[in-house]
Amino acid sequence: MKTQVAIIGAGPAGLFLAHLLKRQGIESVVLELRSREYAEGRVRAGVLEAGTIDTLNNLGLGERMMREGLVDNGLDMRFNGRTIHLDLPGLTGRSVRIYGQQEVVRDLIGARVNEGDPLIFEAEVVRIEGIETSAPRVHYKQGGEMKVLECAFVAGCDGFHGVSRASMPEGVITTYTRAYNFAWLGVLAKAAPMSDMTYVNHDNGFALCSRRSASISRLYLQVPPSDRPENWTDARIWDELHTRMFDDGRTEIQEGEIFQRDIAQLRAFIASPMQHGNLFLAGDAVHIVPPTGAKGLNMAVADARILARSMAAYFSSNSRAELDRYSAECMARVWKTIRFSAYMTGLLHRFDEHSPFDRGMQLTELDFISQSEAAQRAIAEQYVKLSDVAD
Repeated sequence: MKTQVAIIGAGPAGLFLAHLLKRQGIESVVLELRSREYAEGRVRAGVLEAGTIDTLNNLGLGERMMREGLVDNGLDMRFNGRTIHLDLPGLTGRSVRIYGQQEVVRDLIGARVNEGDPLIFEAEVVRIEGIETSAPRVHYKQGGEMKVLECAFVAGCDGFHGVSRASMPEGVITTYTRAYNFAWLGVLAKAAPMSDMTYVNHDNGFALCSRRSASISRLYLQVPPSDRPENWTDARIWDELHTRMFDDGRTEIQEGEIFQRDIAQLRAFIASPMQHGNLFLAGDAVHIVPPTGAKGLNMAVADARILARSMAAYFSSNSRAELDRYSAECMARVWKTIRFSAYMTGLLHRFDEHSPFDRGMQLTELDFISQSEAAQRAIAEQYVKLSDVAD
């Protein structure tokens, strides 16, 4: 099989890239290790920045998002029983939209399948060869049979553990990592959510109340990295959420059936450069962001937009100028996004290594933000549109 662009991975980065390339008349084949059912069922974050919303709409694929997604106009941060309310439209002119990543993926997969464009599930990429030549080859296994996909470019969008980044020659990539000594216990509950996304810094640790729909709450608690979901009964989860949210009367947080729980470790990871020869990396294959800033999906979409634009410039003019700038252009944004997420993580979590001085500085920073419109605007702008890129 031959194509112009071989895309490895049917997550947000790979699927957005495939649709953006098609809009430019560029052929691609998407190879996905997992089944369609698995790909569409992976529950991830659901906060869409303005640029991601616009991209989905511009592709003509945003109808369900606009109909079913929830507009989020506010972001709250609580500490010492006080609330900092960020009016997102008032501070930035834009809002975010709550629409689960799995729903975005379902829309993108459905459109590609309905249009008959190549999307091959349960295709295990074994190796990538020839990335320093003009004709790379992707070797993959499907249904017990080895197959080869020939292409001009390979887009590695297959996540942190995928084969793409590992296919870079030794010594090409430098990695930067920060592992946090805590995790998030996340639950989904059949309960009406709070009206705004609400973060809290409490003496017991961080908590977050968000929403997936008008009747489903997505709730998080900071826990030790060795903790397990089965250690938390429903009653313990609700008690701790009421406590950390300063909901002393137990009237603000609505309780309901908890039907899913998981634990996520927090880390930041960057690999640079994001390209070598004719292999280009995007999304989680090349950067992982702490979830506090709600940036992972939005970063992947921004990568895809820049890569699609660069490939379109090549195929229309046969010039590699934009392609050769892909990594440098992305990296400036990636570092800024990681910085914001690390800042929010440091601002809102309890750290074992913090001294009383460190704790005092953390609470003083929150107090400063509560009194400074400029500080609130800076946070709101980064929350709403940090992943914006020029088309």
